[in-house]
Amino acid sequence: MSKKNLWIGGLIALAVLAIVAAETFLSVYKFRGSVIDPPVAATDFSLKDQNGQTFQISEQRGKPVLLFFGYTSCPDVCPTTLAQFKQTRARLGTLADRVRFVFITVDPQRDTPDKMSKYLNVFDPAIVGLGGTEADLQPVWKAYGVYRQIQPGSSATGYLVDHSARVYLIDAQGNLRVTYAFGAQADDMAQDVRYLLR
Repeated sequence: MSKKNLWIGGLIALAVLAIVAAETFLSVYKFRGSVIDPPVAATDFSLKDQNGQTFQISEQRGKPVLLFFGYTSCPDVCPTTLAQFKQTRARLGTLADRVRFVFITVDPQRDTPDKMSKYLNVFDPAIVGLGGTEADLQPVWKAYGVYRQIQPGSSATGYLVDHSARVYLIDAQGNLRVTYAFGAQADDMAQDVRYLLR
């Protein structure tokens, strides 16, 4: 093969590599959940966690937050979502320590710090459980559009709490970026979080 042909072949190879690199660099990432566009600042709040420590959204800057509202006596939606949190943490590997997973009660009458701690430890001790009085929680529920309605249950379960089941993804700058409907896949949440951690 002549030097001229080698030179042309080398130029073509470089051009192909440049195109592939440009497409990869310039491609727009597509979030797996429902995108909030433009992103909006997550409403700040201050609540106590299961260990009695104060937790504020504004103090989580630098770490994405996955936020869910539920209750420890929930028969289905909450354990499923918390299991997905555990799976998401596992898929993130060493990156999981750079993310906050937060569970806020919609049942403050029953969800004491001790009960929250025991319940969350079944799934993952790294999940932060937040509670307080109904007066403490009401503004937070409202700010995040959380639906909550107490319903009669059986003598075994006591009352039930109908509640919205979305997971909120807040980026490291404190902006709401994505929400996920109930049943979202752990792989999807992990992939979106990885993107925000870049």
